[in-house]
Amino acid sequence: MKKYLGIILLTGLVALNFVACDDNIDPLITDLELSRALTPTRLEARIRNLTTIELTWNLRDDVDHYVVEFSEDSLQFNTIIFTDEVTAEELPYQRTFDGDTRYSARVKAVSAGVGNSKWAAVTIVTAQENIFLPIQDGDIDATEATVRWPAGSDVTHLLINPGNITRNISVGEKAAGMATVTGLTGDTHYTISLMRETKSRGTLTFTTLIDVGDAFRVYPEDDLSAVIAAATPGEVLVLYPGDYTVFTGLIVINKSITLRGLYPFDKPKIHVQFSLTDGASSIEIKDVDISGDGTLNDAFRYNTNSVTFGTLVIDGCYVHDFTRSFIAGNASATTVQSVVVNNTIVNNIETSGGDFIDFRNTYLADLKLTNSTFNNSSTARDFIRMDGVAPANGLSGTGLTSTVLVDHCTLYRVCNSASVSTRRLLYVRFNANVLTVRNSIIAESGGFFSNQTTTTQHASLNNNYFNAPRFFDAAFEVIANLKVDISGTHRTLDPGFVNAATGNFKVTNQTLLDNSVGDPRWLQ
Repeated sequence: MKKYLGIILLTGLVALNFVACDDNIDPLITDLELSRALTPTRLEARIRNLTTIELTWNLRDDVDHYVVEFSEDSLQFNTIIFTDEVTAEELPYQRTFDGDTRYSARVKAVSAGVGNSKWAAVTIVTAQENIFLPIQDGDIDATEATVRWPAGSDVTHLLINPGNITRNISVGEKAAGMATVTGLTGDTHYTISLMRETKSRGTLTFTTLIDVGDAFRVYPEDDLSAVIAAATPGEVLVLYPGDYTVFTGLIVINKSITLRGLYPFDKPKIHVQFSLTDGASSIEIKDVDISGDGTLNDAFRYNTNSVTFGTLVIDGCYVHDFTRSFIAGNASATTVQSVVVNNTIVNNIETSGGDFIDFRNTYLADLKLTNSTFNNSSTARDFIRMDGVAPANGLSGTGLTSTVLVDHCTLYRVCNSASVSTRRLLYVRFNANVLTVRNSIIAESGGFFSNQTTTTQHASLNNNYFNAPRFFDAAFEVIANLKVDISGTHRTLDPGFVNAATGNFKVTNQTLLDNSVGDPRWLQ
């Protein structure tokens, strides 16, 4: 009984103690009074338009303004090169600097009645800027080239390669924003850097025109088929601007030959399909407009059985309006070492009765599609077909590998067949295959990469899919063996094409511009 009485007395004393102390409890703190402003949080730096640094950070209501400082170093801030006061309404904050340079930025908050905050800092490297203006018609010749930049820009000299030649820019050239470089060699690839002392302000690449004195001249009134038939193996034929008509609609090439337009900006237009037969080991078609006029079947087709062909290069061309295939192999037990399509626009290839690039009978070892645009093509069939089943004539599984590279391309309205079985971008069934698709835009397509068990998982990097969900979303539609982009690097942004209906695929989306996605011609 005494034990319980003690517990009761103790409980009562504790209760009295709490009551007695209640009036001495400090009031609840609802405002934190500090002697200085809080340091900005989540400070981030991004590069916009190559050389513009964009800063963002979390804002606070009690801050009057922010101080931003830049230095040309890595978080040292030994020499401040720029200081600015920034209000909340001015975020995101942007400032343009030199290209290819490391900068550091720091930000502090300023509030009335208290001290300034501590600095928040970040560092970032600008991309190499390019203030060169686009090459105009007539700027490039065989032995000289005119280069242009915004008039009055701060530039000192040009660096020309090959040769590592320094060419000073005069006061008048600097003011005019234009200089002519002489002493060049015909049919040579050049890179010119625009310099300000040791810093590059732009890079321009181009190929000088062919020295016609070293080539066979062809004119629109010539019989192009007869000229090619009479040419010696390895000869270079230079086509002058104009409209060429081949009465049969077919040119047979049975030798190594180069066929190229005189001017890349004024391409000769030929109405023809090419049949490649035994002897056509090395073929280059450059700066030519090739039209099927909506009636011819294939732009290029291999047609000799049991032959080993070399390389087909299609560079700087415009190929359009064929009813069946762009490039096809219709020869049994035949091997083609390489097909390269670069800096080319392909438009309106209907794929009626054949795939866009169709090697179902012929083994193609290596296919490269680079810096090119494919518009309104492969609408009814697969984009790339490289077979390795029944029609492979025993080549599949014999140690041969097919490789495919699609890099910096723009694909618009491709693979839109109504049938799931004929709208694949990579219909590759050769026994061993290595496939890569990177830095490319695929837009307005109902197609997908592949649904074949023999097609390997392709490597992807930095692609953008717009209104093309089957290329990245395996859950969008139940398709057996569906291959999608699993890189984790893709985007689904609207490229903002200026006018896709008229073939103007200039990109206006800043993120895609910053990351160089798509055919480079549309990223300028």
